[in-house]
Amino acid sequence: MMPSSSRPLFLHSAAQLLTLAGPPVPRRGPALGELGIIRGGALLTSNGKIMRIGKTSQLAGEARRLKAESINCRGRVVMPGFVDSHTHLVFAGNRVDDYERRLRGATHEEIARAGGGIAFSARLLRGATKRYLVAHANRFLKEFAAHGTTTVEVKTGYGLDVANELKILEVIRYLRRISPLELVPTLLAAHALPQKYRGRAKVYVDLMTKKLLPTVARKRLAEFVDCFCDRGAFSVEDCRKLLSAGARLGLVPRVHAEQLSRTGASRMAVELGAASADHLDHVTDRDVRALANSAVVATLVPGANFHLGLCRFPPARRLIDAGAAVALATDFNPGTSPTLNMQFILSLACSAMRMTPAEAISAATINAAYSLGRADRLGSLEPGKQADVIVMDVSDYREIPYYFAWNHCVLTVKRGRVIHSRLQV
Repeated sequence: MMPSSSRPLFLHSAAQLLTLAGPPVPRRGPALGELGIIRGGALLTSNGKIMRIGKTSQLAGEARRLKAESINCRGRVVMPGFVDSHTHLVFAGNRVDDYERRLRGATHEEIARAGGGIAFSARLLRGATKRYLVAHANRFLKEFAAHGTTTVEVKTGYGLDVANELKILEVIRYLRRISPLELVPTLLAAHALPQKYRGRAKVYVDLMTKKLLPTVARKRLAEFVDCFCDRGAFSVEDCRKLLSAGARLGLVPRVHAEQLSRTGASRMAVELGAASADHLDHVTDRDVRALANSAVVATLVPGANFHLGLCRFPPARRLIDAGAAVALATDFNPGTSPTLNMQFILSLACSAMRMTPAEAISAATINAAYSLGRADRLGSLEPGKQADVIVMDVSDYREIPYYFAWNHCVLTVKRGRVIHSRLQV
C-alpha cells in the first residue's frame, strides 16, 4: 500500500460537504437519501485520517495552527470517494468482436459458440504475462482514481483453472502494493464452465473446492469467494458447495444472482449470510422481502444492462422501498460493462432505475463499503475515518448524475494523500 501524506490537508469552502455521517451500517429506506450535508463545509486530515469536519469558519484557525496544506474547493461538492464493490479488473485484450456481433443481433449463446464470451477472455489471459496484466490493469486504476473511485473490489474469473486463477490473484496482490487505491480481492473461479468440463460442472466445482480454495486461503490471496449462479453457468447446488467451502476457510461469500434468469441464488445468498447478492434483474417479490430482512447487500450493476442494450434493469425501487440495503457498482469488465465511471452509474441508477441522486450516492459509498466489510473506516466523511475524499466540479450534488457521462471529479484524496488533481488552487 502507498504511504499516506504526513502533512495535514485542509479542504475548505465547499458549497456542500456530503458527510453521510452515521453508524457503520447500511442505509435502508428513507435513510438511504440522507447525506448529512454541511453547507460551506470543510475538513481537516492528519496521518491519512479525517481529524475534524465542520464549517470552514470553524476549522480555519486549527488548520493554520497545524500548518495544513490549504485546498480551496471554491464552492464545489466534497464527498466520500466512490467504493466500487463489483469489478473484473484483471483481463487481457478486449471483447469488441462480441460487442459488434451483439449489435448485429447475435445472442449470448451464439457469441459463445463462435468462440467469444468469457471463454475468449480466458484464452487471452492464459497467454498473457503477469507483467502485461499488471500494466493493463494499472492503466485502468489510474482512470478509476481520476473518476473519483478510491476503493475497488477485484474479482478473478478469467483463469478458469487452478494455475491461472492463482496468476490473477498474484497480479492483484502486486497491484495492491503499487497502486494508491485500495483493492479488495475476490476469488471467482466459478465464473464460467470451461469447455472440457461441459456436462461435468460438479467435477470442476470439486477441483476448485479441493485444490484452489485451500491454497487461496492459506496464502491469504482473497477476502471473498464468488460464484456465477445462473442459466448456462453454475447451479444453486454447485454454488452452495463452493461458497460454503470457502466460508469454512474464512472467505466471505458473494453471489452473482438472478442476472439472466430467476434461479433462487438470492435466497441462497441470504441462507449463507453472503456479503452481497449482485445483479438481481429477475428477483421475485419473495426474494425482495428475503433480502430486505437480511444483512445481504443488494448490489446493482446497471452498466451491464445498458451495454447489453436491455430494456430491463434491476428493480431498485422495489428493493429500496422494501427496506433492502442497496449498493451500486460498475461491474467493470471487458464483455458486458466496459465502464469504470461510477458517475455514469449514478446517472443510470437515477434515470433507468428511478433512484434519487442522494440514494445513488449513498449506494455507491457507504453501502458499498459495508458490502466489503469496510463501513467502519470508508464510505463517509467523519472524524477517525480514512481520509478518502473527492471534489466534484459542481455546486449541487444532484448535478453529478444530471450531467450524465461527464467526469466531474477534479480532486481525489486517498488516505490523506492527493492522488489525482485537476483542481486550480
